[in-house]
Amino acid sequence: MPEFLVFQLYGAMAAWGDIAVGEHRPTLGHPSKSAIMGLLAAALGIERSDQERQQQLNQHYSMAVCVHAAGELLRDYHTIQVPGGKRQYATRRDELLTDELNLNTILSQRDYRTDAVYVVAIWGSHEAMPFSLEQLKQHLECPIFNLYLGRKSCPISLPLQPKILQDVTLKQAFAQYPLNSSEAMRYGSLAPLLPSQRWVSYYWETTHLADDALGELKASMTYPRRDKVLSRQRWQFSNRDECYSADMLGEDS
Repeated sequence: MPEFLVFQLYGAMAAWGDIAVGEHRPTLGHPSKSAIMGLLAAALGIERSDQERQQQLNQHYSMAVCVHAAGELLRDYHTIQVPGGKRQYATRRDELLTDELNLNTILSQRDYRTDAVYVVAIWGSHEAMPFSLEQLKQHLECPIFNLYLGRKSCPISLPLQPKILQDVTLKQAFAQYPLNSSEAMRYGSLAPLLPSQRWVSYYWETTHLADDALGELKASMTYPRRDKVLSRQRWQFSNRDECYSADMLGEDS
């Protein structure tokens, strides 16, 4: 059985992105792979411009997400003032000091999830992993860069509480993660967001993972997600396959 690095994600707001066309910036209901790999890169102190190390994360680690609370959708209406024409400006102040009649406004709508609770599992190809799961755990506990839930306007609200679980299946790793442990309760309780009986959704990829390591997880749907990073500098992504399943957690879960 593989070992898993498991941690929680909670914030007042989160934005996980999706294919965006025009003025609307949507968000999916659970974290994308590009967001989670970006979170790991930030914890490790890897710059966006470090293409080689960014690609190592995307190639040698896989992820799964358990959605305990999908949160509520929040849509924010943005207006941004910009100068007209094609002139180059050295600073933002120079832009806004131009002729008042030469200013334009960009309108956009940005979606967020509020009060969502996720548990994320990470595993990798052990022979090629640039960082051990223990190293990732240490950096999630003490990150080099600030950690965000998709956008810089969405900081984490609680510590990630990373744990390494061994000799378990992926389903068992999610079940055994102490989401409301006494250690986690020191920083704030998620109990009001988590009814004792609730539906939870699982999303996972199958790379670097044998079929028997899934445990009781059986995909009811598999679909492509365009969230595998090709280049963070050019903001390019490719497709990967993601599996989906849902389950009811009972009173004793």
